[in-house]
Amino acid sequence: MSSKEKLIARFKRQPNDFTWEELLRLLGMFGFVMDNKGKTSGSRIIFKKGEEKIDLHKPHPAKVIKEYKMKEILNYLIDKGFIKMED
Repeated sequence: MSSKEKLIARFKRQPNDFTWEELLRLLGMFGFVMDNKGKTSGSRIIFKKGEEKIDLHKPHPAKVIKEYKMKEILNYLIDKGFIKMED
């Protein structure tokens, strides 16, 4: 299993210790590019790929992604066909 496949499998398990850096790698593998939405955006970050957008807050002070946000991102990636959930 490649490191890409391992990261996707880990994300699909929805661990409670999935980090911001892992999310950056995951979304980058699907071609998403991070944009900070301007000088006054603070921790608000948008990931873009063409017309596709994922909007979220960069976690702080902890670097772990919140459970509800991971579920939203997973459902989005499944709905858009980036990730397939096998039986």
